[in-house]
Amino acid sequence: MPRSTSRRRSALAHPEVGEIDLLDVMHALSDPTRMTIVRTLAAEPERACGTFPVDVAPSTLSHHFKVLRESGLIRQREEANRRLTALRSADLEARFPGLLATVLAAYERTAYERTASERTASERTASE
Repeated sequence: MPRSTSRRRSALAHPEVGEIDLLDVMHALSDPTRMTIVRTLAAEPERACGTFPVDVAPSTLSHHFKVLRESGLIRQREEANRRLTALRSADLEARFPGLLATVLAAYERTAYERTASERTASERTASE
């Protein structure tokens, strides 16, 4: 009997809303690559896995998706030969009201401050 050449991926595990743990969420949000993924999904409802604006190896990106998925921040689903990713905004808002919006706003603010500080430092260096 010939073996099928198509391999089936195992089902993806996603925690139920009541199982989402605050420390797991905060850990997942503590990495800049994962924050880029979350920020991207906050602006777009759903995105294919290979289309995120990150500069990491595919295996590393898979690891980041796993951390985000297991923490409850994202939901992934298979569609044909691709995997689509969506932010679980409503679930997170139900479990921890205001948390995601607060973290995203703080991250944006610190990113802006960091960029402004770097710009000022480079201008100082150029004028010396």
